[in-house]
Amino acid sequence: MPRIQRLLIAACLALLVCPGAFAGKTRNVILVITDGVRWQEVFTGADPTLLNDKEGGSWTPVAELKQKYWDDDPTVRRKLLFPFLWGTVATHGQLFGNQDAGSVAHVTNAMWFSYPGYNEMASGVDDPRIDSNEFGPNPNVTVFEWLNTIPEFAGKVEIFGTWSAFADIFNVTRSKLPIRAGATLVDASDLSPRGRLMTELYQTTTRLEGTDPFDSFLHVALRDHLKTHRPRVLFVGYGDTDTWGHVGRYDALLETVHSFDGFVADLWKQLQSIPAYKDKTTLIISTDHGRGSGPVEWKDHGVEEKGSENIWIAVMGPDTPPLGERHNVAPVTQSQIAATIAAVVGQDFRAFKPAAAPSLLEALSGR
Repeated sequence: MPRIQRLLIAACLALLVCPGAFAGKTRNVILVITDGVRWQEVFTGADPTLLNDKEGGSWTPVAELKQKYWDDDPTVRRKLLFPFLWGTVATHGQLFGNQDAGSVAHVTNAMWFSYPGYNEMASGVDDPRIDSNEFGPNPNVTVFEWLNTIPEFAGKVEIFGTWSAFADIFNVTRSKLPIRAGATLVDASDLSPRGRLMTELYQTTTRLEGTDPFDSFLHVALRDHLKTHRPRVLFVGYGDTDTWGHVGRYDALLETVHSFDGFVADLWKQLQSIPAYKDKTTLIISTDHGRGSGPVEWKDHGVEEKGSENIWIAVMGPDTPPLGERHNVAPVTQSQIAATIAAVVGQDFRAFKPAAAPSLLEALSGR
């Protein structure tokens, strides 16, 4: 075999074995999470058994819901619910998690609820000590905290979210990461007319849970922030989908899921209009946990709701082959997200944390 061929093969093997050796076009990476959205809605659209006021708890007339989100063909109705995910990401990126198509994505933690899930995706490991959403400061260093210690990314890693617990999950005291979440999402120090309006709306809006604002506040705050700031590594956590699931309003859940898809579409459009991000950004979209199935268990998640361990993962960017919805592939896990975030920007998180799961680069390669 000629020497040049041997070198090429060695280089390819190095990329597979050593995620940190990856050198692509990605300069920025963004992880966007919508809390507690089932893989069933992502891959088959609205659930016909829940399009009613009994099992689905809907206040919206069934005919109106069906006009918006129903088609007998699941590949059509999923696009009605997630037009960006299926119109753009599925065309230019990849989606894992359709169990009906032989693609399984799941968590590795044994809890199947939020804090353990966010820790797993951000730190690359399951920590059985984290057994409550009120656990407190995360003892695990996340990939976001670690990247912020690297000179190339220092001061360019940011966290945005609706859930106040993100301050603990990303351990703001230790990590020193700029975290805008819960009551700190809206910048009260912004005394511009727009800033004053955002503060007034937040203070006068009846919230469904504690200090957590609605997703619409998050999207506006993030969009405004990106007009003047250029983070290279960004986490964005939307929460309304989980809230409406727990409330048991399937109509509100569908509307919120659809709005989330629109928020991500608008975010991607904004990024592509900024030279620092255009064609240089990898977008990862996922959820922290799944939910149960059936007329009751769809409202909740956890070990008592079978299926809550199943999630979905979507990836799109300049280094992701456009393979669309993946079929008949090896299972992928939530824990692989952390190393993937580092790998796409040329860093090896597992060199720092060997216990972390490997990245998704090999799965994304289509081999």
